[in-house]
Amino acid sequence: MKRFITLCAVILGFTVLTSMQADQQPEFKFEKETNDFGKIAQGKPVTYEFKFTNIGEQPLILSDVQSSCGCTVPKFTRVPVKKGDSGVITVTFNAAAPGSFNKLLTIKSNAKTPVKYLYIKGEVVTSSTTVSQ
Repeated sequence: MKRFITLCAVILGFTVLTSMQADQQPEFKFEKETNDFGKIAQGKPVTYEFKFTNIGEQPLILSDVQSSCGCTVPKFTRVPVKKGDSGVITVTFNAAAPGSFNKLLTIKSNAKTPVKYLYIKGEVVTSSTTVSQ
């Protein structure tokens, strides 16, 4: 009986400790998770900055940001982002081919949600078509 009570106490302690650590993990808070470039000119790369704040307790560390194709190049904050501080993921899209686009960025980090997705979209138009500013 003593072994059973000890085993239950250990399991309960482990569960409480794990839930407390989950509450202290870093977490993203993005201003925007999707950017619509609208109509953009063919042959002219466009850039957008996804700004975020760490709303968790521990420093947020981005380990990787990947794009869904080679036409989208991400750059990101590589230093740990402390609680309440901000960081940036800058995305440059090479508007080479005309037509609509919808691209995915995959962010890997030590956050409570370890894989996060951001999106860019728009339409690449030729120079003869009107481009919105």
